[in-house]
Amino acid sequence: MNVSRTEQNHCYENAKVKRVNGILKDEFYLDQTFDSVAQTNRAENVIKLYNEIRLYLSLDYKTGYMVYKLSA
Repeated sequence: MNVSRTEQNHCYENAKVKRVNGILKDEFYLDQTFDSVAQTNRAENVIKLYNEIRLYLSLDYKTGYMVYKLSA
């Protein structure tokens, strides 16, 4: 696994992505190695929940998907 960095080689420029990854790992336990297809499917469902169902205070109680679709 490579360290995540931006073009300028500065790790703090991608803090938002790090935050999302941290939430997926901490709240949904996606920091484990998948041993089966069922675990992989669960991870896919969690990411769908995170993007399409979970409401965010910082987005005025909208989902990430709703905000993305409105801006497109």
